Amino acid sequence: MKKLCLLILLLLSIPAAIHPPITYAHTNNSEGYSLIEANDHNIDYELKIDLIELGHAINQEMANEQLFNLEIVQDYINSRINLYADSTKVEGTIESSDVEMINDKQFAVINLTYKLNDQPEKLALEYNMFLDDSDPSHANYATVKLDGKQQEGVLSFESRELEIGEASFVQSATQFLLLGLEHIFTGYDHILFVISLLFGAKTIKNILSLVTAFTIAHSITLVLATLNIVQLPSSFVEAAIALSIIYIALINIFNPDSKHQSWLAFIFGLVHGFGFAGILSEMRLDASHLATSLLSFNIGIEIGQLIIVSIIFPILLWLKKLTFKPAKWVIPVASVAILAFGLVWFIERAF
Repeated sequence: MKKLCLLILLLLSIPAAIHPPITYAHTNNSEGYSLIEANDHNIDYELKIDLIELGHAINQEMANEQLFNLEIVQDYINSRINLYADSTKVEGTIESSDVEMINDKQFAVINLTYKLNDQPEKLALEYNMFLDDSDPSHANYATVKLDGKQQEGVLSFESRELEIGEASFVQSATQFLLLGLEHIFTGYDHILFVISLLFGAKTIKNILSLVTAFTIAHSITLVLATLNIVQLPSSFVEAAIALSIIYIALINIFNPDSKHQSWLAFIFGLVHGFGFAGILSEMRLDASHLATSLLSFNIGIEIGQLIIVSIIFPILLWLKKLTFKPAKWVIPVASVAILAFGLVWFIERAF
């Protein structure tokens, strides 16, 4: 009877041995292949990775020779592979996928496209697929092509980066100057803060002292934060920036004749500097052009501020000289609107 039971158990185990469950399989020492090539307006990335290991990493079943839920796969890849074109991080989009047999193993073949405005002078790859969550022994054999040059390397737990090319001084300076301009003109909280300061400025000399104090302060914290010397939680910084707007707006509403002091602009400038540094923390700054990048970015911010001041302050002077009574309500009403924006931003960022 005992022998019969053993025979039945053996027969039942045969199908499982022939067709092991693919969901829970783990390859260990998995391999991958990367072919990255930069063109005029995009980067093409052909990524080949062990199909079963990919399924294990994202907790999805990979079967029937196709990739399931490409959106999840794309999100996983973008969270584990950082590709920088001239220091700026770019996100990949899956254009096609397939399955290929390599050395008797199924590999997912994923073709990604990274959109660019121009062909970059430098590419940098940070690779973290599987290394921290499913297979520390994973290795990827990578080839990067850029402007006729080719760089090859093996990406592993100990070596996760690959670079090719070098950005020129002029290209780096121009890129970060434009980035600073873009940041100030799309940073509406910074714009409203500067306008609120102008509401309390009485003379050109007063404006120069306020702008100078604000510039020196945010330049200090911008450098400290970018170099990772001083770091503050982004949520705290963003909430503090909203509070600075609220504070200045309240002064403008309840004490409209007060003259803003440069020490106030300096204190809040320190806070705004950490906010300016936030965008740089998402980039891979070139060590050889670090000083140039920071200086150019700061100059871009200052040019943006000067443009705002040169437009807004003459309008304010004109309004203050008008004898038409409704014009006298423009600044108080604008201050109330700025206060409302500050309160909304603070609630969104703090809670």
